[in-house]
Amino acid sequence: MTRATIAILGATSVSGQRLVHLLAGHPWFTVAAVTGPDHLVGKAYGDACRWALAEPMPAYARTLRLREHLGGEDASIVFSALSDSAAASLEPELAAAGHTVVSLSSAHRAEADVPLVLADVNPDHLDLLGEQRKRRGWTGALVTIPNCAVVGPTVVLKPLQDAFGLRRVFLATLQAVTGAGYPGVPALDLLDNVIPYIAGEEEKLESEPRKILGRLSGARVEPAEVRITAHAARVAVTEGHVACLSIECERAAEVGEASRFLASYRPPEEVRGLPSCPGVVLAVRPEADRPQPRRDRGAGSGMTTVVGRVRADPLLDIRCVVLAHNTIRGGAGSALLAAELLWHRRSGESA
Repeated sequence: MTRATIAILGATSVSGQRLVHLLAGHPWFTVAAVTGPDHLVGKAYGDACRWALAEPMPAYARTLRLREHLGGEDASIVFSALSDSAAASLEPELAAAGHTVVSLSSAHRAEADVPLVLADVNPDHLDLLGEQRKRRGWTGALVTIPNCAVVGPTVVLKPLQDAFGLRRVFLATLQAVTGAGYPGVPALDLLDNVIPYIAGEEEKLESEPRKILGRLSGARVEPAEVRITAHAARVAVTEGHVACLSIECERAAEVGEASRFLASYRPPEEVRGLPSCPGVVLAVRPEADRPQPRRDRGAGSGMTTVVGRVRADPLLDIRCVVLAHNTIRGGAGSALLAAELLWHRRSGESA
């Protein structure tokens, strides 16, 4: 497979840093360009970036010069870790100019012809790109990935939807501080505290899973008919979003059977061999006190969603606790997996 040339927009953000980290030594992709804020343009990435990850900055990235924008240079795939306001205008411009953009921003997720993709859940939604190019006159494409807190619950809901159907979901998230970026939430607000409100999060938790779990119908996605109600709170954990779910299914769901469907879930065949696809998509823990962020967020190099406390629900059918690494599985890792699928398909077409 030929190598793809990669650009990262917003490379100094937490999401951008995680992309820089995950792309080190990637077998298919080579990072050729990084962009950053105006006051850092022209500086070496190693000097300009205030590195926030526990892992060391990759050596390849240190000498890359931050650019203001991509200009005319070639980039097979552009990862966008821009703010929503910057992404709103720049991402469509890049797609119109012929770039394939994989965005972590929420600016375009709700648009009818823009796929909202978890490659190991709904890879077929990438088929929307033909309609997107036709409708907008683009030679490139724009693909989005979900909100970081949406990913774990949606991965869990997919096998239950396939097995039993979904009717209603109650969802409460306990979200790590890195979900707010850097410098993020002030320490005096968060220490010895739980903040029971994150602007815009509950709306995303209630709408984005319905699009991901929906059915591709011609030129649009018909959202899944499941009803979701959500709460979002910020807690003093560095990485790893926890979600507590209570789920009502369309057909009777027994706990042991539900656990087996979760543990046996496999992504579609075209996704299984991709470099970033975890060997285990969903890990079911039997212990009464798992999953826990500090102990379980690194499962599958951060790409495995961990679910535990699967048990009967006295009001609905099934309840469980879900953990996903928010900057890997919930962010850069899912973007990378989507890009790998796009490149795999493109390389197959040109072979």
